[in-house]
Amino acid sequence: MLVLASNSPRRKELLAFGGWDFCVRTAQVNELVCNGESPIEYVVRLAIDKAQAVADLFTDPHPDTLIVAADTAVVDRSPAKKTSLAQINILGKPSDRLDAEGMLRRLRGRTHQVYTGVAVLRLGNGELQREVCITDVPMRLYSDDEIQMYIDSGDPMDKAGAYAIQHQEFNPVVGLTGCYANVMGLPICHLARILTRFDKGPCREIFVSCEQYLGYSCDIYQQILDN
Repeated sequence: MLVLASNSPRRKELLAFGGWDFCVRTAQVNELVCNGESPIEYVVRLAIDKAQAVADLFTDPHPDTLIVAADTAVVDRSPAKKTSLAQINILGKPSDRLDAEGMLRRLRGRTHQVYTGVAVLRLGNGELQREVCITDVPMRLYSDDEIQMYIDSGDPMDKAGAYAIQHQEFNPVVGLTGCYANVMGLPICHLARILTRFDKGPCREIFVSCEQYLGYSCDIYQQILDN
């Protein structure tokens, strides 16, 4: 059995692409960034913490139960000054409207990165596998009015970086190459690669379902699934 350690509707949609049967269990973890923690260290740590927190909810689990957990972060690198390295900023979910507006203004017309750490934990023996996916995300030059209308919709408030790539009206991203599903919160081909190591590969050609559902032609799925 697969257990998705997330109540995110987007992650549930993406996990369904592989034809796996799964249920959802969630647990709270501390999502604060540790001092000096890199984006990769941050998303991997949180994915593992989420998997372990959900595993602790089971009192008598089937030994082959697999916990699937993920954490996604929007990472913006401020331009480097002559005297210092570029500052790396991990953007979480906005705390209020002003915070959402600040994030959207900051990202506008620039390319940032989305990092997702994926962890899969087998309850029977504690085996843990992990992956990280990084996608460059170029944002379009949306207007101030568009920002306000998008915030009015309420959609940014539960999204890292205050946006959803799939939002058709705001449509914040242009010219993306790489993993679209990663920007939504679950790089499904990376997860398929992990689950294959547990002899739990997808029941169908996962990239076909992903491309058809997202309306996006992926140029990297082959290299991911072949490795």
